[in-house]
Amino acid sequence: MTTGAADLRQKGSDSVETPSGKWRSGENFPVGSLLIRRGLRVHVHAFYRFARNADDIADNPALTPDDKIRRLDCMAEILDGAPGHDSPAAAAMRQSLIETRVSARHCHDVLHAFRLDATKLRYRDWDDLMAYCRYSASPVGRQLLDLHGESREAWSASDALCSALQVLNHLQDCGDDYRRLDRVYLPIGDLAAEGIGVEALAARASCPGLRRVIDGMLDRTDALVEIARGLPAQIASFGLRRESAVIVGLAVRLRRRLRRGDPLAARVKLRTSDCIAAVVSGALGFAWR
Repeated sequence: MTTGAADLRQKGSDSVETPSGKWRSGENFPVGSLLIRRGLRVHVHAFYRFARNADDIADNPALTPDDKIRRLDCMAEILDGAPGHDSPAAAAMRQSLIETRVSARHCHDVLHAFRLDATKLRYRDWDDLMAYCRYSASPVGRQLLDLHGESREAWSASDALCSALQVLNHLQDCGDDYRRLDRVYLPIGDLAAEGIGVEALAARASCPGLRRVIDGMLDRTDALVEIARGLPAQIASFGLRRESAVIVGLAVRLRRRLRRGDPLAARVKLRTSDCIAAVVSGALGFAWR
C-alpha cells in the first residue's frame, strides 16, 4: 500500500470517491441493458460504477494530479482486497469479481488509464491515442466478454468498437475537456499539420483547420467501426450479441452526426430516432440468427 493511499483510507468513508462536476446523464450507449442476461446485469453495473467513479476522480478539476493518483491507488488496493470502505464502488467490484471469478486485470487496466488522465494532457499522434484507448476503452468490452464466458477471439473486434466509441466521445467533449481540464485528446501532430494549436479548442466554433483534424479522426474511426461490424457474429450469448449490434449501430449514427455537427458550437449527441433505428437494425436484425 502506498503511504498516500493509506493516509486517504484513514480519513473516512467519503475521502476517496468524489464527483467531478462533469455531466453524467445522456450516455450514448446502453450499459447493462435488458438485453443482458438478468443474472449478469448487477455485475455489469458494478463494473460501470467502478469505472465511472474512477473517471470522476481523474476528471475532477479541484484535485491535484498527486491527489488523483492517491485516490486511484486506494481504489486499486480495495479492489485487491485491502480492508476499508473508502471506495464503495471498488468494494462492490471486488465482491463481483469474487462471485464471477473474472480476473481483476480489466479493472486495473482502466485505473491505469485514469492515472494517465491525471498526468498526461496531450497525445502526439493517432498511435499514441490508440495506446491510451487500449487501457481506457478496450477493458470495458473485454470485461463484458469474459463475464459472459465468450472466446477471446472476439477481443480484436471488441477493442475496435470500444476504441471507436472512445474517440467519438473525445470528439464530443473536445472543447469542454480543454476548457475545464486543459486535456486534449486530438493529436498534437494533426493540429500542427494544420498550422493550429490547442487554443483553437477554446473557440465557440471550429475553424477550418480544426474541422479537418476532426474529419481526419472520423476517417480513422470509420476503419475501427468497420472492424467492429464483425463483433456480433463472434458472440455466442444471445443478449450480448444483440446489444453489441445495437452499439455498433449507435456508433455509426453518432459518427454521422459528428460529420455534420460542430462539437465546439454545441454538444453533438444522438437523438431518440437514432436509438430506435439502432435497436431495430441491430437487436432485431440479429434476433433470428
